[in-house]
Amino acid sequence: MTGLAMAGEDPLDVAERWRAEGRKVALATVVDTWGSAPRPVGSHLVIDGEGAFEGSVSGGCVEGAVVAEAVDIAAGAPARLLEFGIADETAWEVGLSCGGTIRIYVEPLDGEADA
Repeated sequence: MTGLAMAGEDPLDVAERWRAEGRKVALATVVDTWGSAPRPVGSHLVIDGEGAFEGSVSGGCVEGAVVAEAVDIAAGAPARLLEFGIADETAWEVGLSCGGTIRIYVEPLDGEADA
């Protein structure tokens, strides 16, 4: 099937391919962590407008929350900086009870890939 990621494929390569296919795509990047965090700074998750995704920025319910925001951003909403942490009451709701904080920047990747 076209558009499916191959095992171990770099999320940035997936983003480039999906853009070339004409999909609306958003990119989520871990930009800051404090304390215990499941993924390091620089980790990526690419999401298309239908909710398909490749890569990882956290795991569990946090990743689900990022995918939900990214679908809106791929559809035209502005980029957002998301923050999840133990002090944030939503941390327990989305499953980040590890004692750390993670900040994830989600941005749209517009148009077709450059030739």
